[in-house]
Amino acid sequence: MSKVIIVTGAANSIGRTTCRQLMQAGHTVYVSSREMSGPIAQGIEEAGSNPGQPGPDLRTIEFDVSSESSVTAAVETIIAENSRLDVVVHNARQVVYGPAETFTPEQLAELYDTNVLIAQRLNRAALPQLRKQGQGLLIWITSSSARGSSVPFLGACASTEAALDSLALSYAGELARWGVETTIIVPSALGPGHYVRSGRPQDTVRAEEYADGPTADVSEIALAGLAQLSPKDTCPQDVASTVANVVNMPFGQRPLKVHFGPDDDGAAAVDAVADRARTELFRRIGLEDLLKPVLIR
Repeated sequence: MSKVIIVTGAANSIGRTTCRQLMQAGHTVYVSSREMSGPIAQGIEEAGSNPGQPGPDLRTIEFDVSSESSVTAAVETIIAENSRLDVVVHNARQVVYGPAETFTPEQLAELYDTNVLIAQRLNRAALPQLRKQGQGLLIWITSSSARGSSVPFLGACASTEAALDSLALSYAGELARWGVETTIIVPSALGPGHYVRSGRPQDTVRAEEYADGPTADVSEIALAGLAQLSPKDTCPQDVASTVANVVNMPFGQRPLKVHFGPDDDGAAAVDAVADRARTELFRRIGLEDLLKPVLIR
């Protein structure tokens, strides 16, 4: 059945490809009009040019993800136009690279706003409707850095992914009795090119100290090692296909977490242990039913 979906981070490569995949599957996809640039427009044309596929239905709506009132107004408009909202895809993200000390508190706060707080604003706007419906789906696109081994100079970015992962897991339990499902999609470790193109610390003076001091070779060694482990960046098409597959699954069959790609940083192995611990803890405290969502009618 066609679903009404809102996607954040539609301007990045994963977001563009995800919108295209969801449109090809016949869903109605909403994105912020501020992200409606050339690449997105091209994605729409590509979606419409595939023979045998349903026509694209991507709708832009004006909202500022940094403003709770703006996000709330946009979600209210979506609900008014469709009488429902089915899926929220959290994909907004900023990637940064550099020694943790060299990121100013203001820069780190901005990073957390983009990578974590945008999701919270959207959840607060969308979840009253999803809970009222007694059915819905939250999809969180995170990173293996949330659980995998910490690599030097990726701490600032990895800390936001860990925060997002923890928040998503908490929501999963809290929303299970409301009929709202949660799926956390975890791509494998990104190739070094992803970090080379990422943001940099604002405190360039301290960054130079790290570059000239005993840690001068750390970045080169780390990136070279990552290049051998992950010679290619995660393909946006893989992430988008995973999102589309999860959306199209029947209620109750969607997995809590989906890992794909080689487990070079051990994230999948760590998550397997963490999932067993979570299951056992919920059982011991009498909340085992929160491990699986139930459909409310």
